[in-house]
Amino acid sequence: MNAVARNNSSGQTVFGTGTSIACQDLMEEVGVFFPDAHLDPEKMTALAICGCTILGFDVVMPLFSVCHEAAAMGCNVDWGGVDLMPESGKCIFEDPNDIKIPNDFLKRPGCSVPLKAISLLRKRLGDDAAVCGKVFGGWTQSYHYFGLENFLITTIEDPDKTRRILQRLIPVTVQFANAQIDAGADCVLLGDHATRDLCSPKAYDDFVKPLHSRLAEEINAPVILHICGDTSDRIGMIAQTHLDCFHWDTKTGTHREVRKLAGDRLSLMGGISNFRLLRSTPEQIADDAAAAAGSDMDIIGPECAIPLTTPLANLKAVASIGRRARQ
Repeated sequence: MNAVARNNSSGQTVFGTGTSIACQDLMEEVGVFFPDAHLDPEKMTALAICGCTILGFDVVMPLFSVCHEAAAMGCNVDWGGVDLMPESGKCIFEDPNDIKIPNDFLKRPGCSVPLKAISLLRKRLGDDAAVCGKVFGGWTQSYHYFGLENFLITTIEDPDKTRRILQRLIPVTVQFANAQIDAGADCVLLGDHATRDLCSPKAYDDFVKPLHSRLAEEINAPVILHICGDTSDRIGMIAQTHLDCFHWDTKTGTHREVRKLAGDRLSLMGGISNFRLLRSTPEQIADDAAAAAGSDMDIIGPECAIPLTTPLANLKAVASIGRRARQ
């Protein structure tokens, strides 16, 4: 948590990720598989805790999909399988006024399962690792509820409607985030798929930056923003939102380039390419982790949710570098 705050004076290298560490090899090793790990709190806990107990990470995060809010809001989610991530199904809204948070939102399985898992992780881990929750911002949630293409067209043709949609979705993110904190999460990853192929720099500045600034104020714990893809054109804006940490994709540039773009205040998580995790050797991944450790990264980890076919040996290689740095 000191690393999230850019206040790590221990000299220890910190490893972690706020996105999914679930791969088929890890599921096989633990005996817990998708879709059960999305739907059963004990199984979700058993898979998530491996981030600490098997991989040696300094943080665990139990929400392995992007669909928990969508399920609780009424989307017909297909929870996938061992080789398939969940999908949210058909869109359910057409107008901002259609957005109504169910009275039992936090009690529906989409929310209640990860809330219970976070509570279990807090009790079982104690201070051995930080517990990270995960929520999604309104930009991403809108893809589920209104349809990706429909929503992106709306951002161009009806900006006021877009702003009303985002405003009405703020309580969804805030309620779920703060419930996770109450359940025992130390911090929360805020996922928002606002990369340049889905959100121009102007759209980020106009629509998403104010949203992220408000979420930084209303979520009652440190917030780690994750955006996939090349974000070199918006890291400077992200640094102005008062979010605590940015979990970045290596498509953005080198470690040093990203640090320069982020400035001195914003902490940085990531630095390990998912493509290389998938295709390289453990020795090569260990070299990548060592390079990240020497380049002013605050928390070293995979750049995004790892591919389901990631070799477990490669994932362990990054954590082994972290352990060696502590010796």
